[in-house]
Amino acid sequence: MHSFDKYDRYQRQIILKELGVSGQEKLLKAKVAVIGAGGLGCPALQYLAAAGAGTIGIVDFDLVELTNLQRQTLYNMEDIGKPKVQIATKRLRAFNPDINIVAHQVALDNRNAMDILSLYDIVIDGTDNFTTRYLVNDACVLLGKPLIYGAVLRYEGQVGVFNFGEETEKTNYRDLFPRPPLPSTVLSCNEAGVPGVLPGIIGTLQAAELIKMVTGIGEPLTNSIMTYNLLNNSFYQFQLSPLKGYDNPIPRSREEFERFDYSWFCEREHDPLEIFCDEFDVLRKKESITIIDVREEGELPIVDEFSCINIPLNRFEDFVDAAVIQEKTVIFCLSGKRSLLAAKRLKEKFPASYIYSLKGGIAGWKKQQMTK
Repeated sequence: MHSFDKYDRYQRQIILKELGVSGQEKLLKAKVAVIGAGGLGCPALQYLAAAGAGTIGIVDFDLVELTNLQRQTLYNMEDIGKPKVQIATKRLRAFNPDINIVAHQVALDNRNAMDILSLYDIVIDGTDNFTTRYLVNDACVLLGKPLIYGAVLRYEGQVGVFNFGEETEKTNYRDLFPRPPLPSTVLSCNEAGVPGVLPGIIGTLQAAELIKMVTGIGEPLTNSIMTYNLLNNSFYQFQLSPLKGYDNPIPRSREEFERFDYSWFCEREHDPLEIFCDEFDVLRKKESITIIDVREEGELPIVDEFSCINIPLNRFEDFVDAAVIQEKTVIFCLSGKRSLLAAKRLKEKFPASYIYSLKGGIAGWKKQQMTK
């Protein structure tokens, strides 16, 4: 240690005999990349900064929104509309000026991921979509970087450690999920919901795994997945093994990685009932159509660009039973997943009618409007 006065803030962990001064020195030399400064990233970043992780890279391109504040505790009302990376960097530097915070305000893709992640020793996955999750996993495998996985949905969360350890055969995210699920079958937290404390718990567990991995204390969740259920406070854990004899499409080189189409791999599904945003705009402007919003009441974003009927998905069965469909109908939700389920149900009763689900949802439609 250079000066005990400088490290007064770490005394409570330095006095742990298993960690001690040597463990603290290892933490101060550690370089960790946190992908995503959202629900998982915020608690991980805060506790890593508190523990004295020497260099923390934050990778995120998103802006702070009001709906983030329920679980993303680095931000407040004054930060709405500002880049998360900039706010998180400012707050963490003020909290602990002795560590190095590196801001990467970019959307991670297969053109920049290898260069960014190569700067760090360990990567924490705080992402919320399969495209980035597979991309980060593959980059870590190619670079030989340990990856701390975390995920939450509704009342359940998972944490695990991939690509780590010398004595055991290493596993990665593709050993847990060889192929991404079809987009219409999996809801995001934006649609299914999540209590704010759950990503706080899982993100903190991810930070704890990093501390164990860097300092050598305890037993990291190497090749293991631990699942936590908030409703009954239950934990269960299972071991992973590398998949044998499976046609795993993981790229074998940087060149293959940069050519791999992760968006297609994870979002390749297109159902015949789906209508694209441009087609929807033409249809609603030229014809008389019924537009149904199956989001919950009060769910953002607000839609005031066109008229629609709000029938939340949990009440849609009652609507179908009483419905009389005469015109063309377009159903939308936030991302297009719930609306596709509703469209299929309505199409079953009215097979001859023109019934569509807005592909990409109202979020995709709003985003496209901003580019026009």
